[in-house]
Order: sequence, then C-alpha cells, then structure tokens
Amino acid sequence: MGKVVLITGTSTGLGQSLATKMAKRGYVVYATMRDLDKAGPLLKDAGLGHKLNVLALDVQDAGSIQHAVNTIIEEQGRIDILVNNAGAGFVKTTEMASEVETQWVMDVNFHGVVRCTKAVLPHMRKERSGRIINISSVGGLVGQPFNELYCAAKFAVEGYTEAMASYIQPSFNIQFTAVEPGGIYSEFANSVLSQLQVDGGVPEGDYQGLFEQYLSGIQRRTPEQTARLYQSAGQVAQVVLDVVESEDPPVRVRTSPWANEFCAYKTHADPSGKAQQKMVIDTLLSANQ
Repeated sequence: MGKVVLITGTSTGLGQSLATKMAKRGYVVYATMRDLDKAGPLLKDAGLGHKLNVLALDVQDAGSIQHAVNTIIEEQGRIDILVNNAGAGFVKTTEMASEVETQWVMDVNFHGVVRCTKAVLPHMRKERSGRIINISSVGGLVGQPFNELYCAAKFAVEGYTEAMASYIQPSFNIQFTAVEPGGIYSEFANSVLSQLQVDGGVPEGDYQGLFEQYLSGIQRRTPEQTARLYQSAGQVAQVVLDVVESEDPPVRVRTSPWANEFCAYKTHADPSGKAQQKMVIDTLLSANQ
C-alpha cells in the first residue's frame, strides 16, 4: 500500500498538480480544499479511483483541519506526508492594508501551516516517521516591494521550518523541508492582480510612481525573461515529489535556476540548509555543550 499524503490547497495550481502526480505514482492522496465545489477538475483529471480522495479542509479553521486528519486516520491508520501548500498572495503597502487584511495574510500563509502541522504531529511521532513539506517562496528569503506582508508571512514559514527541523527531525525522524518557488503560472498570480482592482489597492499619492514602476517592470519582461522566471505548476510539483522521495531531503530548496540566482546572497554558503541545521543541533542540543 502506498504512503498516505495530505495536501492542502488543491483546488488549483501547484496543489492540484501535485495531488494528481502523487496519485499516479501510487501514493494514497488526500487532496483538500476549502470549497469542495472546486473538486470536479481534480477528480476528472486524475481518474485514479481509491488512490485520490478529496476532503474539505479550511486552514483557517482548526476544527476543519482536525476533522480531516481524523478522517484520514480512521480510514488509513496513519499520515506519512503532509504538504502545507495552501496560501494566498497579497500586494499592498503597509499603510494601505487594513488590520483585518494584515491578520488574514498571516493567518492563511503561516498560522494555517502551524495548525495543520500541529494536527498531524502526534500521529507521526507515534510512528517515529513522517515528512512535512511547507510550500514557501523566494519571498520567504528575499523581501520584495509591495509584497512586504506576504513576504513576512513566508519568512515566518521559513523560520518555523528551520526550528522544527532542528529538534523534531533528529528526535522523531520527522523531516521538514521548505520549498521555495519563484513565479508559478497559475490562478495564484491572477487572483492577486484581481484583488488589486477590486479593493482599490493600487497605491496613490507618494507610492503611485513607485508602484507604476514596479508594474511596468513586470509588463516590460520579454517572453524569454518571463519563461526564465516562471515555472509551470507541474515543474514545481516535480521538485516537491523529488523532496518526498529523497532519502536525505534538504531543509530548504529553490525550484528553478532563476530562484537560486534571486536568493543567492542568502543561500550561497548553505544552499540546502543542512549545514545550518547541523550547527544549531550541535550548538543547542549537544550533550557536550
């Protein structure tokens, strides 16, 4: 029987592609999403019967998460892999963002990761085995204009992943990895642009010129530049699958040459995060310290 996988945010993009790819590889996949009305394309594309299961799960609702986890445990007896994929972009200056928006972007992108991890950890500890993969971003390593709140949430995911890898991994054989894509061709980016238009988030006044410069830079990209920056959801899903199937997975990994170049100042000395992980363990958990 294949390993049991729980993936969040599978209604579109990376989550949908990863769920299909893993089911085809023989994993028992539980593809979760907040709105089950969006499950049709996933089931139709997969066509894999019992290997692909769709459940409701809202990462902002601890009760919803626990219900989904309990369902999987009742049906399968275990959860081997958790992929915290659910997230949302947010482009707006700090001054323009409301308190509600600020809390929302952190809740969806970071607190949701913590809630899902907390729900599966007892079961993985019992088995002394598991993998938890957190979908981060190059924005979790490099702050970017007009994306400060989104970047802050992804920076939190990075710190959380590193910290968990420093003691949960060596003590309970539960491995943690942050996957850091650059751009992905998906509805994720489109939803961010739509959000700007709907809620009047386009900056005015002192920020207007800067924002127009930011947008014009995006619009001036040549097809070659765009192709280098963006990946398909399937390409990023393959990187995630490679991490899942690695005997010694990295603590962090970028998903493209462009992503590696963009983050080079932060990652050059320790691209995988494994050296930092060892140093932290040796410094803070060594019996000889």
